[in-house]
Amino acid sequence: MANQSNADHRSGCPVSISLDILGDRWSLLIVRDVMVRGYRTFRQFQRAGEGIATNILADRLRKLEDAGILTTEPSEEDGRSMNYRLTPKGIALAPVLLELLIWAGNHESTGAPGSFTAQMEENRAAILAETYRRWEQRDLTPLLPPFNSYEKSPRIDASPKEKANR
Repeated sequence: MANQSNADHRSGCPVSISLDILGDRWSLLIVRDVMVRGYRTFRQFQRAGEGIATNILADRLRKLEDAGILTTEPSEEDGRSMNYRLTPKGIALAPVLLELLIWAGNHESTGAPGSFTAQMEENRAAILAETYRRWEQRDLTPLLPPFNSYEKSPRIDASPKEKANR
């Protein structure tokens, strides 16, 4: 597993270092697609509906592999092609992605129904346990739907206290 040296980071701040690795527009979407949609191939990532250019996709996959977040392994169907898989370092991002999903669902208009966000928020531990189980057992069944049909959910600006009183 390759790690960047301290000289490659702007500072020693953990947030800054995380952003050095994951702070571009595409990296967390690729991690999301591997983690919760069961995507494994370059073609699947390319067809994910996000509109990533092939040269950018290739670059981000390489960077995620260099950072030790993804690994490649030969495809069982065709040994000439490679499948991407999260490493232990990569699957450790599951709580981060879940919290980003909940945050955006609560504070921005998204393609996720409000009830979906509420379910994620109420069942964090179970969702994370299922995410880890699927990774360990190499279960490619999608955990999240693609939110490509962009029907805006209403923005929820309630404070946690206001939500509790609903």
